[in-house]
Parts: sequence; structure tokens; C-alpha cells
Amino acid sequence: MIARLEGTLVEKHPTRVVLDVGGVGYEVHIPVTTFYELPETGKTVALRIHTHVREDALQLFGFRTARERAIFELLIRTNGVGPKLAQSILSGIEAERLVDAIRGGEVAVLKSVPGLGTKKAERLVVELRDRVDGIDAEEGAPAGVPVAPRPGDERGEEAISALQNLGYARGQAEAAVEKARAAAGDEASLEDLIRESLRSLSR
Repeated sequence: MIARLEGTLVEKHPTRVVLDVGGVGYEVHIPVTTFYELPETGKTVALRIHTHVREDALQLFGFRTARERAIFELLIRTNGVGPKLAQSILSGIEAERLVDAIRGGEVAVLKSVPGLGTKKAERLVVELRDRVDGIDAEEGAPAGVPVAPRPGDERGEEAISALQNLGYARGQAEAAVEKARAAAGDEASLEDLIRESLRSLSR
């Protein structure tokens, strides 16, 4: 199984990247929290990898720290939580906050993630409350550390697309991006728009 990849960042999107490793391009799915930490394309990036094997596909999920990967792997061992939902959970709630929410039984925080209703949130708390304390606290190295978008507004459209990929409805995504732009200003980066949008959606 692939556990780590280091290579040139060829493409970067809020929920996936392409890394060139020795001339081979690997598509890696990432949480938005990892996207925030990525350098510009053309730079070298190292990601901790979880290899997810199904009968019809092999998918790679990448994380900036070993701790994030460990939390992801705990999530997907929970009944009813697959890798796509686990990716959305880590995108909507930062790793440390997620651990605190599970430990503290904060169901309201957990169910703010699309696709994670009350029953699944409660199940996460019951199944993982004692197990999150066993996650290695070592952070690991960073990974290289309603508005329709305005004409030519590629950042706004990409932010909306990223939120939809995480399970939010188009209308929810548009409203959140509009609110984020009002808070962060027209010159906000894509990372800022997504971060502020997720913060708004989790309230």
C-alpha cells in the first residue's frame, strides 16, 4: 500500500491534487484543510497517504500530517462512514476541533457536516469517544507544507464547486460564498473564501 508520496504539485483543487512522482501522475483526494497548506503548483509536496481499495477502484487520500490520516482512518472504520464522508468531515471540522467534539459528545458540531445527520453523529461519539485518545499526538511534517459568481469570478465558482463536492447544496454553497466574500473582501484568496464559507456553514 502507498503510505507517503512526495513529488511535484502539478494540479491543485480544493478537494484533490495531482502529484508527479518520477514521471507518474497520482491523483490524491484531500480534505480542504490540507488544501489550505499547499504551496503553488510546481513546488514539491509530501503527503501522508491512505490507500483505499475497492473491487472497482483504488483511491488515494492525502493528508498534511500523520494525525489527520489517523483520524480519517478511525472515521472510515465507523459504521456508515465511507472515505468520501470522512473527507467531508475533516474538511468541515479541523482535526483538533473534531477530536474535541467527539470526546465532548458535541453532536450539534458534528452534524453540521452534510451527510452526517443526528444518528451518524451520535454513532461517531459512541464508537470513537474512547478511541480518539489513542491517536498518536505527533503532528508530523506539514504537506510542503446566495450569489451566482460575478462574471469572470473563477475563485467564487471554484469555492462553490468545492463546497458542492463536500455535499452542500448549490444554494447553500452560493449563500456561504457570498457571506464569505462580504467578510473577507473581493481580493480574498480561494483558500480564504473556502475557509470562511465552511466556518459560516458550521454555525
